Amino acid sequence: MPLDGRQNAQLILITDLSFYAVSIPAVILLGLSKSGFGAGFGSLAVPIMALVVTVPQAAAILMPVLFVMDVMALGALRHNLDHRLIKFLLPFGLLGIIMGTVLFKLLDANTVSAIVGALTLIFLAQRLLFPPRIDSPPLPKWLGATLTATSGFTSFVAHAGGPPIQFYVIPMRLAPLVFTATMAAFFFVINLAKWIPYAWLGLLDWRSMSTSLALLPFAPIGVWLGVRMARRMQPALFYQVLYAGMLLSGCKLLWDGLR
Repeated sequence: MPLDGRQNAQLILITDLSFYAVSIPAVILLGLSKSGFGAGFGSLAVPIMALVVTVPQAAAILMPVLFVMDVMALGALRHNLDHRLIKFLLPFGLLGIIMGTVLFKLLDANTVSAIVGALTLIFLAQRLLFPPRIDSPPLPKWLGATLTATSGFTSFVAHAGGPPIQFYVIPMRLAPLVFTATMAAFFFVINLAKWIPYAWLGLLDWRSMSTSLALLPFAPIGVWLGVRMARRMQPALFYQVLYAGMLLSGCKLLWDGLR
């Protein structure tokens, strides 16, 4: 059962061992996603942590962890960034952050999770049943703008921004390191933009921040492992792992939303 943030309010951080048994693997998965290896797995972090804390608590606790991971991933891969693509993506992603801020108290996080999960599974089914040809054109920019804004929104609500933007970027068939670096730069800015709205909405407090610091040592593990794997992996296998992560995250998000 999720822990109530008011329980043990006198404590400066969560001390329940079950919380760390669940959250440490979630942080490592998130690190793998930040490196680009198994990028779809990152959307599992909040649903996994929601087994022991509420969704808003999980999102708040992960904020400093995300910042450290974003800096590490961007620092390691900045030379592989597709600058032209990131300039197109960022304005729409930030628009999604604004939408998330306005609608945060109106939409239930589980509803958003169900929508993201369903869209993820639909995308995977389309890719498997109707695989694109090598000469297939990229998706139109209006659809890319819509998906990127959706990514900013779902990232704000539940740190589940990966699947929507991957719908747009994966068909571009970028080299693994270029894909990884571009996603790292995009989510660095998106996650940085969440801090002020999260504070304004009252999601950040000393307890969540101190708990995040306790999880912080595990952040580099996933990023380091993922960067090494992404550098050594063949493109075909890279995208197979990416699809596997999206399948798991899509099923988990949809299940959490529907139950």
